[in-house]
Amino acid sequence: MRKEPKYTNLPGPKAKALLDLDRTYISPSYTRSYPFVMDHGRGSEVWDVDGNRFIDFNAGIAVVATGHSHPEVVKAIQEQAEKFIHMAGTDFYYEQEILLARKLNEIRPIKEEIQVFFTNSGTEAVESAVKLARYHTGRPRFLAFIGGFHGRTMGSLAFTASKPTQRAGFFPMMPGVTHVPFPNPYRPLLRGEDQGKAVLDYIENVLFHTMIPAEEVAAILVEPIQGEGGYVVPPDSFLPGLRELCDRHGILLIADEVQSGMGRTGKMYAIENWGVEPDIYTMAKGIASGMPLGAMVARKSIMTWPPGAHGNTFGGNPLACVASMKTVELIRNGLMENAAKMGSYAMKRLQAIQTKHPCMGDVRGKGLMIGVEIVTDKEKKTPAPELRNLIVNEAFRRGLLLLGCGANTLRFSPALTISREIMDEAMELLEDATTAAEGAML
Repeated sequence: MRKEPKYTNLPGPKAKALLDLDRTYISPSYTRSYPFVMDHGRGSEVWDVDGNRFIDFNAGIAVVATGHSHPEVVKAIQEQAEKFIHMAGTDFYYEQEILLARKLNEIRPIKEEIQVFFTNSGTEAVESAVKLARYHTGRPRFLAFIGGFHGRTMGSLAFTASKPTQRAGFFPMMPGVTHVPFPNPYRPLLRGEDQGKAVLDYIENVLFHTMIPAEEVAAILVEPIQGEGGYVVPPDSFLPGLRELCDRHGILLIADEVQSGMGRTGKMYAIENWGVEPDIYTMAKGIASGMPLGAMVARKSIMTWPPGAHGNTFGGNPLACVASMKTVELIRNGLMENAAKMGSYAMKRLQAIQTKHPCMGDVRGKGLMIGVEIVTDKEKKTPAPELRNLIVNEAFRRGLLLLGCGANTLRFSPALTISREIMDEAMELLEDATTAAEGAML
C-alpha cells in the first residue's frame, strides 16, 4: 500500500527564508535537487533548520565517511584549533602534515613507497596528477573515459565527460586529452561480450594505430568505479588489462579515487578490488570526514619535479590533517569492514525491492558505493531520468536524502558508520518513494 509522505510542508518557514537569501547571494551554478537546509547532524541522521529529521544516504556526496560530526574527529579538530589553524605547508613545516603523509604511506595500495602532495579538493588533486605525469614523462597526451568525472577546473574539466552542461560554454579546454568508452556491462558501447577487453582492444588496435602515438601518451586517467557518470562498475578484466597496456607502452596509470577511495567499497581504495597498482592516485571527499582536503599521491620514483614546480597555500591545512588522521584510523579499525558488510546487505535489500518495481533496471556496486538505474522498460533498458528525479523528490518528502548520478541512476553513498537499523529504515522509505513516483507517472 502506498504510504503518504511524512513531510508535506517542505520547505519550512526558516528554510524558506534562507532559500530566499541563497537565491540573492549564491551563484546559480550549483545543482540543488530539493530544498533541504541543514542545521545539524549525527552519524547518518540530519535535521533541517525547521527541526525535521532525515536519513542522509549521501554522506555529503561520499564525504563524511565517519558520519556527521563523529566525536573523535570533532575532538581532534578542536584540540588542533587551539594550537594553530594555518601555517602554509608549501613554505613551512609542521608535524600534522608530515604525520598524515606518513599514515597515507602506511595504507598505500602499491608496493613502492609514496610521496604526497596535499590539496584542498579532488579537482586540485587531479590537476596536480596531470601536471606531475606530464613533467615526469615528458609526454604531452592523455587518455580519459566517456562518463568520467574528474572536476570542473579547466585542467580537470578537459578529462571530465559525464554531462554536457559541465563543459558547455568553456571551450577550448586543455588540449591533448582523448576520450574512449568506459566498459559498461549494462550499456555496452562496443561489440563484444566482455566490454573490458573490447575497450582495451579499441585503445590498442584502433586508437594507437590510427590517431594517437602511444609513445606520446603520458598517462591514462581512470575512475576504478565511475562516480558522477552513474556508479558504473567495470568488468573484472578491465583494470588488470589497462595496467598491462600502460606497462607495454611506458604510460602512467592514474587512479581517480576521489569518490571511490577511503574504505567506501570495502577496500581502502577501489582499485584494490582488482589487485591493480596505480602509479599515481588522487583522493579527497572521504579523506577528512568533511574538512576540505585532497591529496595527489605518487610512487616516490615518479615525484621528480623540483621545488617551485607546484604549490598550494591551503592544501594540508593542519585542522584538515588531524581530521584525516583520525578518519583513517577509524576506517582501518572497523569502518571499512562495516562498509563491506552493510554494502552487501544493502545490495540484497535493493535486489529484493527490484523484483517488485520494474523501474529498477540494474543494481550494481561495491561496498557502500551502489547505483540503481531507473528505466521504463527493463528489456530495452530505456533510461527514465524524470522518474529517477521523482523518486529522489518523493524520498525527500519521506525523510530520506538521495542524489542521482549519470542520466538516470540513483546513487547510494551513506556514511561508513551506517547501522542495520538505519539501513532498514532507509530502504523502507526508498520503496515507499519508488511506489509513489511510479504512481505519479501513470
